Formats: sequence, structure tokens, C-alpha cells
Amino acid sequence: MKQSLLLAAAFAAALAGCASGVKLDDVPVEDRAGRTGAAVTPGAGGQTQVQPVQADTAASSQAGPVNVARVIYFDYDSYVIKPEFQRAIEAHAQFLKQNGARHVVIEGHTDERGGREYNLALGQKRSEAVRRALELLGVRDAQVEAVSFGKEKPAAQGADETAWAQNRRAEIAYR
Repeated sequence: MKQSLLLAAAFAAALAGCASGVKLDDVPVEDRAGRTGAAVTPGAGGQTQVQPVQADTAASSQAGPVNVARVIYFDYDSYVIKPEFQRAIEAHAQFLKQNGARHVVIEGHTDERGGREYNLALGQKRSEAVRRALELLGVRDAQVEAVSFGKEKPAAQGADETAWAQNRRAEIAYR
């Protein structure tokens, strides 16, 4: 009896600790129509409407350099950039230097072999290798971010060398 009373008291304390005074339905909304980006403006009946952001629609500036590979492939357990991808990196560097407001995220990936932590570290080394190559070619550090997804986002499914080779990569994503 004493044990069940203690268990009930512990359960009640745990539930009380989870309680919150925050009302999830009462979300404050602030009108910031004067700022850039999406603006919230009053609509009919006192409701607000979100105005769409007008983005730069020039395809060449949105997408980066035209007809240039965005994926750099690596050998097994390596983060050394192969000579065959040097021209692509040079083209991205030239584009970024000419478009100083543009930013890229270098996403490092690995195949499914190896542990999670190891693959995250290897993916980071791959993305950092591409970032450093761009920096050596004159791209400002503030324009490039290097991240790792490890084996979490495979480009190809399968457990053979063809799939693994497609997953050992760094992708250049323009923002």
C-alpha cells in the first residue's frame, strides 16, 4: 500500500511538472509591414493576409553557374578532391566572387558503411575540403557554409558499389 501511494505521488508530481501556463491558442501576432520579406497586412473582416516575397527570378543568378556540376564525388573513406572536379570548383568560385551577395552550403555525405558518428565526421571533412578549395580560389569565407549529413540522406538506395559511389559526395547548394 505504501509503495503504491509513493508511486501515485511520483506520477502526480511528474504530471504537474509537465503542466504549462502557456496558452497555445493565444499566439501573439505583430504587424511588421515595414520590414523586408513577407509582410502581414490587414484584410477583409479584420483578418490578416500574408503578402508573397518577390524573389530575384533571374535563373542564372538563382541557380549558380550554368552547366557546372554541383556534386563532387569522393573515393571510399576519403575527403581528397579528385582532379576531375577541380574545374567545377573553379567555376563555382568564379561565380561566387562575381556575385558577392550569394551564399552556398556545402553538404557532405557518405555511404551507409560505418557508424553514425564516423560518417558525420567524414561528411564534414568532405564539405570542409570543398569549402577550403573555394576559399583558396578567393571566395570569402562568409559566403560558404560546410555541413555534414553523414549517411542520413543517400542519393541512391542499395548496398552495392554503384549506390555507395553515388552517396560519397559533397553537394553545392546555392541559397
